[in-house]
Amino acid sequence: MTVRVDTLPRHRLIVLAAVMVGFGMILSWQLVRWQVIERDRFIDIVQNRPTGGEQVPGRRGRVFDRRGNPLAVDTIKYQITATPHWIKHPATIAARLAPLLDLSPEELTAKLSGDAPWVLLRRQVSRDVGETIKQWDIYGLHLTPWPKRGYPEGTLAAHLLGFVAEEQLGFYGVEGYYTQLLAPPDLSKAGENELLASLPFDLDEITKQGAPDLVLTVDRIIQHIAEEELDAAIGQHQASGGTVIIMDPRSGAILALASRPVYDPEHYSQAASAELWADPAVTGVYEPGSIFKIVTVAAALDAGAIDREQIFEDEGLIEVGGRRLYNWDRQAHGRVTITEAMALSLNTVMAQISTDLGAHHFYAYLQRFGFGRQTGIDLAAESEGQLRLPADAAWHESDLGTNAFGQGLTVTPLQMACAVAAVANRGTMMTPHVLKEITSGDQTWPRRPTVARQVISPQTAEELTEILIKAAEEGAPKSVVPGYTVAGKSGTAQIPIPGGYDPQRTIASFVGFAPARDPQFLILVKVDWPRDTQWGAAVAAPVFRNIAQRLFVMMNIPPDGQ
Repeated sequence: MTVRVDTLPRHRLIVLAAVMVGFGMILSWQLVRWQVIERDRFIDIVQNRPTGGEQVPGRRGRVFDRRGNPLAVDTIKYQITATPHWIKHPATIAARLAPLLDLSPEELTAKLSGDAPWVLLRRQVSRDVGETIKQWDIYGLHLTPWPKRGYPEGTLAAHLLGFVAEEQLGFYGVEGYYTQLLAPPDLSKAGENELLASLPFDLDEITKQGAPDLVLTVDRIIQHIAEEELDAAIGQHQASGGTVIIMDPRSGAILALASRPVYDPEHYSQAASAELWADPAVTGVYEPGSIFKIVTVAAALDAGAIDREQIFEDEGLIEVGGRRLYNWDRQAHGRVTITEAMALSLNTVMAQISTDLGAHHFYAYLQRFGFGRQTGIDLAAESEGQLRLPADAAWHESDLGTNAFGQGLTVTPLQMACAVAAVANRGTMMTPHVLKEITSGDQTWPRRPTVARQVISPQTAEELTEILIKAAEEGAPKSVVPGYTVAGKSGTAQIPIPGGYDPQRTIASFVGFAPARDPQFLILVKVDWPRDTQWGAAVAAPVFRNIAQRLFVMMNIPPDGQ
């Protein structure tokens, strides 16, 4: 019997073995190429891939106003990079990319044809541009989602917010002060922020879930009102700029902080000058002029050096330290009370008060009111102002007279607002702040109002409030809102220049609070270099009135006696 042997499986085995040997030879060749022939090139690619600073950061903490409206959030942009070794037809691809990346075809061709293992073409392009390039599906082009700080309200509260640079570092305002708290947790944070360390929070606990969000005391609607009225005044009086601060004197909470000229924080590099980045409300210093008389009278009343019924003899001229000081109108007003002297804004009476009080007591009160040092607000780049003391070599005896009416010393608008807020708050100065609370996940850490110090007694504050009611009604009637009692003072500050003061330019201001005997808000208005009229009572007082009228309605504050 003959047995037939089927040879087909043997042939299949031979073919399969041949294929496997072939794959083995190919794999061996690739290993030899990768590990021997092109070893240095692949090591170079790996070692030169971006690390550290080019790592895509996580989400930066968001910033909201007190009502939950977003003021600063991350938006998604695309980073465009390339691996030149993998790019075919670099000139053709460069021609397609050039109009989208706003680069020349020649520059792109050079980058795509180079020997570098990795090149950055554009750090940030819009989502639309990124999606368009992504659809092309070009081998060797890489698109990485990249966070870009966005400001939904545009320039609203720009100075208060600050901005975030490409390196995810915040500068100025809230972004600068709280940059380490807002920064994504995957970014290294160099050093410790002493300012953050002073906050009454466990920052490790807050940040363990990632970058927290901040809710501010600022109200988007009030901020809009402040900016709208400031812009109107600047346009009407052809001024160069200005500042408005609105705060709650009872807590120190900042409700609005507006300054002009302004810049767009999302496009900060396009600002006309880097000087625009700094907030004039906390960084800019100026000689405050007559609104500083509030502090002089507060010191004298509290020290018992004067009383409300005391009569002063105004001769229109007083000499202090060998320097002759005059009233703004160069007139003598005869026998006046302190209330009348404030309404008439008499320089000579203020100089008489400060000299009678004496340098020791006068400057002790100025320091107690916070001049010559930072207020402690949680905004970056705060200035201290300049207050010369009798122990300083630069101090002159005449400073005791000129400082009494706001010349020869410099303050920030915020320092001036805080000083008058202390009067409104029965003599208690609160630390100004813009942070309302920190949120992370479902947890919230509120910031409590903080008492800075008692600067004058409640009785002194009440007496001074009555004086300021008359000063507003008689000295700056354009500040008054019908149906409401306003307490405040106008000022017209001269601008120092070498050898004296500018004969043309002034700073017009008004600071006041309302309702006077139960203050719900304080407003400081400062208008720089108005061209048509220089007086604070004519320029700044109406701005106070316009803002106050709108706040009474918005905050549901009833008229007096209701």
